[in-house]
Amino acid sequence: MPSLLSNRLAKRMLRPAFSLVEQRLERATTALQADLDALHHEVADLRRQSYGLGLLLDHAGRDGHRMATATQLDTLVREVTTVTGASGEHARRDLTVAYRTVVALEALGVGRMAGSTSDICGKLATVPLLAPPNEEVLEIGTQHGLFAAALLRMLHRAGVEPRLTVVDPLAGALVPSGTAPAPVREDVVRANLALCGSRSGAQARLLRGESGDTGVRAEVSDRRYGVVVLAGDPSVAGVLADLRLAEELAAEGAVVVLDGHGDDTRPGVGEALAKRVADGSRLRILGVVAGTAFLRAE
Repeated sequence: MPSLLSNRLAKRMLRPAFSLVEQRLERATTALQADLDALHHEVADLRRQSYGLGLLLDHAGRDGHRMATATQLDTLVREVTTVTGASGEHARRDLTVAYRTVVALEALGVGRMAGSTSDICGKLATVPLLAPPNEEVLEIGTQHGLFAAALLRMLHRAGVEPRLTVVDPLAGALVPSGTAPAPVREDVVRANLALCGSRSGAQARLLRGESGDTGVRAEVSDRRYGVVVLAGDPSVAGVLADLRLAEELAAEGAVVVLDGHGDDTRPGVGEALAKRVADGSRLRILGVVAGTAFLRAE
C-alpha cells in the first residue's frame, strides 16, 4: 500500500499542519539557542571570576585554601554559640569579620596562618566573645605572627586595646608556606604585627626562646594575662609544661586557647589536656571550636 505522504492530495491537505509544526520547532529552537548562548556567557563570566577568586583564596602560600562554605560557617556558629553563650547572630557576624581579617592579612603579610580556615576563624571570633578580664595577651608559639596580628584586630573591634607578649625561638628557620617557605624571624613577626594597624603591634613584646627557659619564664611572669594562646611544642610533655605555665600566669577569668586539640596529627595535645585536668587544674574546659579547646582560668 503506497504511503499516505506520497499522495499528492494528502500532501496538499497536510501542508498547513506541517508548516505549523515547522514554525513551532523553529521558535523552540531559537529560544533554546538563546538560552544556550546566555548560559555560555554566564559560564565564561563565572570562569573569569573563579580564576580571580582562586588567586586570592587558593592554597598557594598557606596550609590550604580559604574557600569558606555555608556549611562550614553554620557549623562554626553552632560551636561558637555553645562555647561562648553568644547569640547566633552575634557569632555569625564576628565569624564573618574574622574571615575577612584572615584573607586580608594573609594577602598582605609574610608567611601564613597555620591551620584550617574553620580553626583560625573559630579562634579569632571566640576569644573576644569570651570577654577576657584584661588586655594582656600571651602567645606561646607565634610562627610568622599573622595570627597574633589578626587576634589584636579582633580584640580592638571588641573594644579592648591589647598588649601582646610573644614567646617563640624565632630561630630563622624556614617554615613551609605553600609554595614559598617564609622564615620565622623577629623582623618578619614585627612586620606582620604592624599590619594590625595600631600601637598594639608596634609595642608588642617578643621574647626569644622556649616557654621553659629560665630567663624567658622570669620575663613573662611580670604580669597576669587575660588571654593565653598555647601553640608551642605539641608533645605531651611540651603541652603539659605550657598548661602549667598558663595556670601560673593567667588572671582570674582568663581565656586559655589550646591549639591543635582536635588535630589527629598532634595527639599529644588532647592527651596532655586530659591528664592535666585529671591531676587537678584551675583551668576549666569550656568547649571545643573546630579542633581548638577553650578553657577558663578560675
